Amino acid sequence: MRCLVTGASGQLGSYLVARLLRSDVEVAILVRPQSDLWRLAEVLDQVTVIRADLSDVTVAANAISQLKPETVFHLAWQGVTSGFKNDPEQLTLNVTGSLKLFEIVRSAGCHLWVGVGSQAEYGPHDATLTEDMPVHPVTAYGLAKLCVGLLTKKLCELSEMRYVWMRLLATYGPKDDERHLLPSVIRRLLNAERPSLTSAEQVWDYLYVEDAAEAVYRAAVSEQARGVFNLGSGEAQSMRSVLERVRDLIDRSLSLGFGELPYPPDQMSRLETSIDRLRSATGWTPRLSLDEGLRRTVAWYSAHN
Repeated sequence: MRCLVTGASGQLGSYLVARLLRSDVEVAILVRPQSDLWRLAEVLDQVTVIRADLSDVTVAANAISQLKPETVFHLAWQGVTSGFKNDPEQLTLNVTGSLKLFEIVRSAGCHLWVGVGSQAEYGPHDATLTEDMPVHPVTAYGLAKLCVGLLTKKLCELSEMRYVWMRLLATYGPKDDERHLLPSVIRRLLNAERPSLTSAEQVWDYLYVEDAAEAVYRAAVSEQARGVFNLGSGEAQSMRSVLERVRDLIDRSLSLGFGELPYPPDQMSRLETSIDRLRSATGWTPRLSLDEGLRRTVAWYSAHN
C-alpha cells in the first residue's frame, strides 16, 4: 500500500506514520513548509516528505501525482486549539483546502479516503454518542469538520472510492500539544507548581494516542470498514479523577487548584462515545487502560522535562 498522510507532524499523525511503517507500508507525508518534524525524527529517513500548506495544496499536486497514493489519511487542519474554534478560516481555508486535496489525490488514482473528523460535529449532547445521532455543530470548527466529512463522502461515492470518516473525541499521551490540558498540568506538577483549574467535574472520554493510531490503521486495512465511526476509548472518566491520577504519579503531596478558574462559556459537561460500530467493523479495541496510558505519558514528560 502506498499512502499519503497529511498532518503527519501532529501527535496522532506521527503515531499513525510509525504504525504504517511497522507494516512495511510506503509512506509519504504532507506537512506545512514551516512545520517542525521533531515528532517524526526517528522515522524521517523512511518517508517521503512533501511540503505544502493546506491553503495552497495545489503546489504539491505534481509530487502527489508522481507518488500515486492508493490510500490517503487526511489529518491536516488549521486551527485545532480552543482559541480558533470560531475562526472564519475554519470554513474558508480548511474546507476549500481539503476539497482541493481530495481532487488531487482522486486524479492521482487514490482508492481509499480516511479522514479524521471530530466529536464537535455532534454539538453538545448529554447522552453517549453514536454514529446515528443527529449532528448539530455549534462551532465553526465542528461545522467545517462536518462539511468536509459530508462532501468527501459524496465525492467518494461519485468516484467509487472507499470512504472512512473517524469522529475523534480526545487523545492523550506523549508528544501532545503543550497547550492542551494534560501536558500543561503535567509540566507544572513536574516543576512543583500548583496548576489553577476549574472544578473539573466534567466527564470525558480519553483515548491513548497509540491506540487511536491503531484504530485509524485498522479502519484502513479492514475492507468492511466504510462510513462514519466514532473514535474514543468507550469509557468516560471524571476530569478530576484523571488529574488526580496524574498528580499521584508525580507526587501525591502536590496541590491541584480545583475551582480556581471558571468554566468557559461553552464547556461540555459530558463527552463519551460508543465504539461498538468501529469494533464490529475492524476488531479493534483499546489496548491500554487509562492508568497505564497516564503512567506512560507522565514517564515521557518526566524524561523530556
